[in-house]
Amino acid sequence: MKHPKQQWRSLAILLILCLFLKTCVPNASKPNILLIMADDLGIGDVGCYGNDTLRTPNIDHLAKEGVRLTQHIAAAPVCTPSRAAFLTGRYPIRSGMGSSIKQRIVFWNGASGGLPPNETTFARILQRQGYTTALIGKWHLGVNCESRNDHCHHPLNHGFSYFYGMPFSLVNECHGRENPELSQSLQATYWFHTEIIALAVLTLLIGKLINLFSVKWKTISCFATCGFLFFISWFSSYGFTKYWNCILMRNHDITEQPMKLEKTTFNLLKEAVSFIERNKQEPFLLLVSFLHVHTPLITMEKFRGRSSHDLYGDNVEEMDWLVGKLLEAIDKEGLKNSTFVYFASDHGGFLEAQEGNVQRGGWNGIYKGGKAMGGWEGGIRVPGILRWPGVLPADTVIDEPTSLMDIYPTVVHLAGSTVPQDRVIDGHNLMPLLQGKVQHSEHEFMFHYCGVYLHAVRWHQKDSGALWKAHYTTPVFQPEGAGACYKSGICHCFGEDVTHHDLPLLFDLSRDPSEANPLSPDTEPLFDAVINRIERAVWDHHGTLTPVPQQLSAYNIVWKPWLQPCCGTFPFCWCDEEDDRT
Repeated sequence: MKHPKQQWRSLAILLILCLFLKTCVPNASKPNILLIMADDLGIGDVGCYGNDTLRTPNIDHLAKEGVRLTQHIAAAPVCTPSRAAFLTGRYPIRSGMGSSIKQRIVFWNGASGGLPPNETTFARILQRQGYTTALIGKWHLGVNCESRNDHCHHPLNHGFSYFYGMPFSLVNECHGRENPELSQSLQATYWFHTEIIALAVLTLLIGKLINLFSVKWKTISCFATCGFLFFISWFSSYGFTKYWNCILMRNHDITEQPMKLEKTTFNLLKEAVSFIERNKQEPFLLLVSFLHVHTPLITMEKFRGRSSHDLYGDNVEEMDWLVGKLLEAIDKEGLKNSTFVYFASDHGGFLEAQEGNVQRGGWNGIYKGGKAMGGWEGGIRVPGILRWPGVLPADTVIDEPTSLMDIYPTVVHLAGSTVPQDRVIDGHNLMPLLQGKVQHSEHEFMFHYCGVYLHAVRWHQKDSGALWKAHYTTPVFQPEGAGACYKSGICHCFGEDVTHHDLPLLFDLSRDPSEANPLSPDTEPLFDAVINRIERAVWDHHGTLTPVPQQLSAYNIVWKPWLQPCCGTFPFCWCDEEDDRT
C-alpha cells in the first residue's frame, strides 16, 4: 500500500499530465472542423457518386475514408439562400433570405440586403466555445446595411474571426467576357422599374403643379429617389460590375479591386493552408468556400485541357486538386485524426450555363432539373461527404434524407454547445446517424422552397421505407421538354414561368429517383392518404413561420452607391494590395 505522501504525489503528477495533454494536444475534447463547400457542383460530377469520365481522386478518397450521404439536400436551389440556411440551420424563409421577386440572390456588394445580424451562425457559437474561426473564399450574403463601413452583413459580424475572399460571387463579368451573367438578367428589370417610377413621378409632379390632386413633395422625392436608384443600377450593369462586385477582401479591407482572377485560386489556397498552420495548437473552424465550379470557370494553366469535358471538367478536376491540398495540409500538421471534415455543394449544377454550343455548367446525374429549380432533385440533391477517423466509420454509405442545415447542430454539438432555444432550428445533429447509433434520419418532412414559394415537399415514411415527394409547382421548361429554362437563362419561381398542380405530382423516390413517372390515384392506392398527410405537415410547418423583413426585396437588392465597398475615393475604386504584399 502506498504512503499517503506518495499517493498525493501520484495524483499531482496525474493532474499535471492531464492539464498538459489538454493544452498541448489539440482536439483532446473538441475536434478541429474543416468545412469545404463547392459552388454549383452537380452531384453527377463526382466519381464516388457515379461519374466515370471526370477524375476526382481526392474527393473519392475522402469518401472512402468516411461517410458518403446519398440523399443530402440543399435548403434552396441558388447560392444566397442556400448558404444562409447552411450557416443558420434554418430554412431561408425564416431569416428573410427567401425572395418574392425573380432575383433570389444578393446582386451587388453595394446592396443593403444580406444575412441579418440577429441570426446566430454556427461560427458565432463556436467562437464563443473558444474556436478560432475563419472563412476563406466566397461569402455572397451581403456586406453593409446603411453605410459603406457598417459591415453589418460581413462575415466578421457573423462569428468569423478571419475572412479572406470574395464578399460577392464569381460571375462572367469578373472575367470581362462578352457573355454577361448579371447584366443579362438585370438590365431589362432595372430599366422597366426606372420607366415605371419615372412615369409615376412625372404624373405626381404634373398633378401637383396643376392642383389636380394633393400630394406631398416628400412623396414625390421618395419616388424620385427610388427611380434614381434603379437608373444607376441599370447604368452600372453596363461595364461597372467588375469594379463593384469582383473584389477581394481581407477582413474589412479590400486588397484587390477588381480581382486578378488568374491568381485568386492560388491566393485562396495559400490563405487556407496558412490558417491551418497558424492554428494547429488550438481548436479551429475553417470554412473553405470555393469559387469553383461557378462560371467563368477560372482554371490554372496546368489543368486546362486535361479533362474530357472541356473547361468545366478542367475546373472540376482543379477543384478536386484543391481538396487534396487542404487534406494534405491537415495530414502534414498531424491533425487528421482530430479533424472533422465535410465536403458538399451549395446546390445542383447549372444546366443553363452555356457558351455557344458548349456546356459550362454541371451534371446532376440521374436527377431531374438543376440549379434554381426549387423542387426537382437535380437542383437540391448534392454531394455530402464526412470524415473523422476513429469516430466515424470508413467507407460507409447512408441512404437517408439529410440536409445542409444539419451541419449547424452537428458542429455545435461537436464544439460542446447547444443550438439556440429562442428560434426554430430545422437541422438535426447528424452524429447518431453517422455513427450508426440510429438507423433513420430525424427528417420526416422536408420543404423545398423556390424563393418564398413552396414548390415541393418530401415525406420520409420510415416504417415503410417509402420516400414520397409531392410537387405543387414546377418550372416551365423552355423549349418544352428540354429539361431546363434555356430561353430565360434560369428558371423562375412564379407567374407564367411555372405550372401549378391542383392535384400534386407525386413520386416515390425510393422507386423512381429520377422523378420520371408521376403517380396518380389510379396507379397508387395510397395516393390520397399520402397527399393528405403531406398537406397536414405543410399546415403545421406554416404555423411555425413568423413574418420577417425580406432581405432580398427589390429595394434591398438594388445597387446603392453609398454602400459600395471601395478601396479608393468613390467612384474611383481600384487597388492591388496583393501585389504589394507579395
